Amino acid sequence: MAKSHKATRKLQFDQKTRKRIRERDHGECIYCAMGYHMEYISGMIPEKDIMHFIPRSQMGLGIEQNGALGCREHHDLLDNGNKGLRQEMLAKFETYLRAHYPEWDRETLVYRKYDF
Repeated sequence: MAKSHKATRKLQFDQKTRKRIRERDHGECIYCAMGYHMEYISGMIPEKDIMHFIPRSQMGLGIEQNGALGCREHHDLLDNGNKGLRQEMLAKFETYLRAHYPEWDRETLVYRKYDF
């Protein structure tokens, strides 16, 4: 599916949304906070990224309910899936988001051209 300019903007986390996610997650990787597979973490203070639950490649929106803070190492584990942890990580990610948004629904996280 070709992405329009409007769609591309809807898939990115804007500065206000990034700030709210960082505040919600207390500036900490959600997986590090869980102590999740720390053997893959370098021990250095890692850069932190905003991770999409539904990826942009699948038209995942850049909204708070679709994002969380993750260190670069955990983000790579989630995105690359080369350790076979992707499904488990997504389940933990979903549980985390549901805890913050009781009405959370993955259907509302996807860009649909005529919903806006």
